[in-house]
Amino acid sequence: MQALLGNFALILFVLMVVTGVIWFADTFFLSKQRRARADAALAEFDARVARDEAQGIPRDGAVATGRAELQASLLKQPAWIEYSGSFFPVIALVFCLRSFLYEPFKIPSSSMVPTLLVGDLILVNKFTYGIRLPIINKKIIEVNQPQRGDVMVFKYPKDTSVDYIKRVVGVPGDKIVYKNKRLTVNGEQISYKALPDYLDEENLTYYKQWQENLTGVEHKILTDERAPNFVPNPDAFPHHELCTYNAEGFACTVPPGEYFMMGDNRDNSLDSRYWGFVPDQNIVGKAFFVWMNLGDIKRIGSFH
Repeated sequence: MQALLGNFALILFVLMVVTGVIWFADTFFLSKQRRARADAALAEFDARVARDEAQGIPRDGAVATGRAELQASLLKQPAWIEYSGSFFPVIALVFCLRSFLYEPFKIPSSSMVPTLLVGDLILVNKFTYGIRLPIINKKIIEVNQPQRGDVMVFKYPKDTSVDYIKRVVGVPGDKIVYKNKRLTVNGEQISYKALPDYLDEENLTYYKQWQENLTGVEHKILTDERAPNFVPNPDAFPHHELCTYNAEGFACTVPPGEYFMMGDNRDNSLDSRYWGFVPDQNIVGKAFFVWMNLGDIKRIGSFH
């Protein structure tokens, strides 16, 4: 039940189908039945008025008003049909926009600091990695593939009712080595430039801040010098035999059709180091824009 309630796309789809069926039934069937009943009642009303006039009873303004009120009451949609017809196009538009174009998300944790902060409201491009069927998330049209450095939203492999956001570090076939908090991709040492320490204002703690050049994509990351280099208690995830762990870090080879994800807040992120690779079918889209942060309006804008 919790998974169902958490699947907003499914809820929207059900609402769209229900309101759409009601709108369709009313447009092509129920409205015609109301019109037929109204025509029959108005014909009877007119016949009664004609009989009264034949008997010398004059027609006054109340007759015309009564006829108009009778017609309006017979043609009026029931409230549940009226509301369904009004909501259907709105729900259908929202469903199509968030299923095929852009979907909003809220950043719930600090795993992507300093790139994304808790409370950032972001937009995710739903079509850049291919057009997918809503609900079942099956790709039907290929467009682009995720690239190293992309910030990507995906279904958490251990619970697909939960959305995660991390950075793509490894694509299929890559050999990823993370040693002493430094990345190597396919034998190429990733370059780092030291930046001023980052202050976590919530915890009043400073972290080391670096500008990482991930095969051409520059972005900021944080490391905590107090945290160990090794990965504590990784799961026995699918394809875990492609990874090795030691006191200095880990090395993984990314299997076909899957991706290796890491948070920019490297020592405060549960990511592929712990729970494994992200299959292509779990991809939601590419995050690209902060459209609001109620605590800091200056956060609005694109990011890398």
